[in-house]
Amino acid sequence: MQKQIHIASIVMTIFALITIVLLPAYARNQIQWRSYEDGKSLAQSESKKIFMNFRADWCTYCRTMEKETFTQSDIVSFLNSNFISIKVDVDRQKSLARKYNIQPIPDTWFLSESGEVIGNRPGYLSPQDLLPLLRYIHSESYQKMSFSQFKSSL
Repeated sequence: MQKQIHIASIVMTIFALITIVLLPAYARNQIQWRSYEDGKSLAQSESKKIFMNFRADWCTYCRTMEKETFTQSDIVSFLNSNFISIKVDVDRQKSLARKYNIQPIPDTWFLSESGEVIGNRPGYLSPQDLLPLLRYIHSESYQKMSFSQFKSSL
C-alpha cells in the first residue's frame, strides 16, 4: 500500500512538472486575445498598437484565418510581442460592430496606442499577407509611404 502511494505521488509530481514546463510554451504559441475594454486599456499602459479582428462563428473565412493565419508561429510571435490583440465577435458584440461600421467579415483593424483608428483591411488575410501588414503598421511606415511601397522595399 505504501509503495502504491509513493508511486502515485511520483507520478503526480512528474505530471505537475510537465504541466509547469509545457503550459507556458503552449500559451506562447497562441495569440493572447483580449476583450475590447481590457485591450484598449492595456494598449495605452503598455504603449502598444492594437490589432483588432472582427469575426463570427458562422464565417468560413474567419475560421480559415483562425486555423491558417493565427496559428503561424511568426504571426503569433509578432502579434504577442508588438501589439495588443482584440477579438470581436460581431454577433455577440453588435455595438462594437456598429461603432466600426463592420460590413464584410473578417475585418482587421489597427488602432494607435490611444485608440485612434490607423486603418483597416477587410477580408481574409493569409499569413503571407498579414505579416508584412503587421510590420508596416508596427514600424509606423504608414506615416511615410503606401503599403505597396513598403512591400516593394522589403
